[in-house]
Amino acid sequence: MKKTLIYLFVLLLLGGCIYFFIIKDNSNPFTTEDSDFTIKDTADIGKIFIASNDGEFVLIERTDSCWLLNKKYKALPGMTNLMMNTLYQQQTLYPVTKTAKENTIKFLTTYAIKVEVYNRKGIKKKIFYVGGEAANGAGTNMIMENSKTPYVVHIINFNGFLTARYSFTEKDWRDRTVFNLEPDEIKSISMQYFNDTKKSFILTREENKLIVKGDPEIVKKPEDLNEHNAKVYLNYFKNVNCEGFLNGSIGMDSLIRTGTKHSELDVTGMHGQHQHVQIYWMPINKRSKNQIVSDKEVPDDFDADRLFAIINNDKDTVMIQQFVFKKIFRKAAEFYTKGTTPIPIKY
Repeated sequence: MKKTLIYLFVLLLLGGCIYFFIIKDNSNPFTTEDSDFTIKDTADIGKIFIASNDGEFVLIERTDSCWLLNKKYKALPGMTNLMMNTLYQQQTLYPVTKTAKENTIKFLTTYAIKVEVYNRKGIKKKIFYVGGEAANGAGTNMIMENSKTPYVVHIINFNGFLTARYSFTEKDWRDRTVFNLEPDEIKSISMQYFNDTKKSFILTREENKLIVKGDPEIVKKPEDLNEHNAKVYLNYFKNVNCEGFLNGSIGMDSLIRTGTKHSELDVTGMHGQHQHVQIYWMPINKRSKNQIVSDKEVPDDFDADRLFAIINNDKDTVMIQQFVFKKIFRKAAEFYTKGTTPIPIKY
């Protein structure tokens, strides 16, 4: 019995030593309130406020259906996912060195981005400030509110610094959806071209039947409609996004007013949804690929890859890509050809 107790005591002693010298020593030493920049329970985050020193800010709030930006726009899912991953993965690497501490604090005081994170009940989880790249390029300088010690924070296996992830610019966070309708949600589509009106058409759904109207010279016999092509076309209005917002860009209003209109597109949903899109050619520029090789479908004066568009009841000016919208820029004749169309419509 005594030997058993002795063995048991020795095992407990060894277990304690293993914990103290191995497990405990290898745990993260930066878990105090002023050095822990990680949020593991991102599902509990209800609100994030990000602001610059000059007053520009974004407020992202969780709702039952999506993240809401500045109480008026749907937030871009890619940005909110990136933010959740950043808060979950970022770790404190080490305190800023004594020699760099003073300059780092001065920079943070003047230029840092303020980040406030709250839970679903509106209670503060963390408030910290994000600076620039650490002196050795190994991470990002950050400091907690009311702390006197800045730290270098990083994400394991990520070589960049984290400042850019904390954007305080509204247009970086705005959802870029132009259309997102399932085929059976679409009531009508009007595609009106300005350079060749004979390509224009109107597709409508009437009593579960699709009808495509166009120039009489093109649509001579409505009963010859290629219904397969019409049905496939309806699939092209799911997850259609713009490349980015141009609101506030210097000279954009005058450029649009004096620009050449490409087309107008109207899409109406079965439940009253409506999106009116005015599309303008983008003037050719030094980035345009067709400066070197012409595109047979694009006049030489215009960019072959991108166009301007006005959406959301004329409130927003955006940039769109030909690559994304080319499947929508169909011609009336394509709905009245048998078999394969000149520009094949595919699932």
